[in-house]
Amino acid sequence: MPALTTTSDGFLLHGEPFRIISGAMHYFRIHPDLWADRLRKARLMGLNTVETYLPWNLHQPDPDGPLDLDGLLDLPRYLSLARAEGLQVLLRPGPYICAEWDGGGLPSWLTADPDIRLRSSDPRFTDALDRYLDLLLPPLLPHMAAAGGPVIAVQVENEYGAYGDDTAYLKHVHEALRSRGVEELLFTCDQADPAHLAAGGLPGTLATATFGSRVEQSLARLRDHQGEGPLMCAEFWIGWFDHWGEPHHTRDGTDAAADLDRLLAAGASVNIYMFHGGTNFGLTNGANHDHAYAPLVTSYDYDAPLTECGDPGPKYHAFREVIARHAAVPREPAPAPAPKLAPTPVELSRSAPLLPHVGALCEPVRSAADPVTADDLGLRAGHVLYRTTVPVAAARTGLLHFAGGVGDRAQVFLDGAPVGVLERERHEEVLPVHVPRPGAVLEVLVENMGRVNYGPRIGTPKGLLGPVSFDGTALHGWDCHPLPLDGPEVLDAVPFTASDADTAAVPAFHHGTFDVDVPADAFLSLPGWTKGQAWINGFHLGRYWNRGPQHTLYVPAPVLRPGANELVLLELQAVTGTRALLTDTPDLGPENS
Repeated sequence: MPALTTTSDGFLLHGEPFRIISGAMHYFRIHPDLWADRLRKARLMGLNTVETYLPWNLHQPDPDGPLDLDGLLDLPRYLSLARAEGLQVLLRPGPYICAEWDGGGLPSWLTADPDIRLRSSDPRFTDALDRYLDLLLPPLLPHMAAAGGPVIAVQVENEYGAYGDDTAYLKHVHEALRSRGVEELLFTCDQADPAHLAAGGLPGTLATATFGSRVEQSLARLRDHQGEGPLMCAEFWIGWFDHWGEPHHTRDGTDAAADLDRLLAAGASVNIYMFHGGTNFGLTNGANHDHAYAPLVTSYDYDAPLTECGDPGPKYHAFREVIARHAAVPREPAPAPAPKLAPTPVELSRSAPLLPHVGALCEPVRSAADPVTADDLGLRAGHVLYRTTVPVAAARTGLLHFAGGVGDRAQVFLDGAPVGVLERERHEEVLPVHVPRPGAVLEVLVENMGRVNYGPRIGTPKGLLGPVSFDGTALHGWDCHPLPLDGPEVLDAVPFTASDADTAAVPAFHHGTFDVDVPADAFLSLPGWTKGQAWINGFHLGRYWNRGPQHTLYVPAPVLRPGANELVLLELQAVTGTRALLTDTPDLGPENS
């Protein structure tokens, strides 16, 4: 019998009445050394439960390889820490998670097959899922409530009613969990829309809803769909996410707290999305694609009660007051903000151009005809450098045509000189260029800005997406260099030398050192830099872009060390100076009105 059971209008935990007051907090978006701190702050706000998704694409980066449960992905450790803090856990393993996460969590090695029917009864999909669960569930079963652990419920798929209506597939996921030893309560989760609840529901399985407002109407729709059982909002949206080039999204804390009060006054259970958003470290952000492709920023602050750096924000205190009206809240005082590093300038005095050194970073794949997509190169994230020559008899001006466009941002060079940029979000395919000589070397550096995480475009390929021609003449004979550019080993292969003007306007790595007395949280500010990625002591902080809204990158205290520290930037465009700044204040951009 599962530890968590249902009655006609609520939950029982070990036979006693229990209301789930939960907050979403994704272990893979938080530095592991800070998990215990964040869990403690969840309990102090009055939460009795935390919820997390599981990113299939990171846990199983290779279809034939082992499961990755190290570092940011050490879910068993995270679950142990939750139990030690006295918190229950809701697990949402997907297989699809959305979460504004790269590819919605689906592995690129799976979505690269254009014929596969994702999230369906297609055996190619369910067989891959079954192999993943065979690896995933054994190390998690000791953390289920049945074994004395904190996990009291597990989700079947994720907002499936917004995607499909393959009930046989949902039954397969349900049975796949049960047959591998999951005894705990299973539930589905869909937007509070009658059609979504109907398509995403599974008879005999608890249905929950997602919404951020219109509490009474949303709960009524859930009750119309499910005549009895607990009412639960599995994602109560109290903030939102940001795309590059948009304002920073916020939600008034008083308004969100009032809706939370309505939810709890109605007797419903809740999972606050997000309690603590965290960060899309490395190259893990997702993207949306409605009318145009729109990648997400590095921060996943989400305007949550606990800010990106783990400090209580206005919503933390407002929600704590609301929860105290409906449930017991710890008598301990609310946590104070963590110490911050004093402003620290960093001089980046050494550099190395990227394009001349790609041979040290990867082996090229030769294509005698058209360029090969990043997916066909087996590249989940990062860049591809494509290199060929332009067969002209003399210097001339003409049009480069990239049939099918680029995925997602292409920088074009002729004989090493930058000649233009093409972006998927602007639907660009043609670039006028001047070819300086016969046989000029054409290089195209294509950045994957994040895989679509929602809707029918999940699995859209990256890299160059079709033939390339110059004034109608097809360009063949490509060297395709897959560049993940996400691990610390990348930096070991870079031959840094004293910076000079030659590296100021081309893609280049830039290196600097700085001293720290006592490590503390900080925020990396990059005035004068344009677009790229940042590492401190080999830890990949993520992407920066002066397009905004985000203008600082969060630097967790555990990334720093007493004494000398290293900062490396991969600047893709151009710089106007050689200095960066570690500051004590985040800048996520101007807020939406």
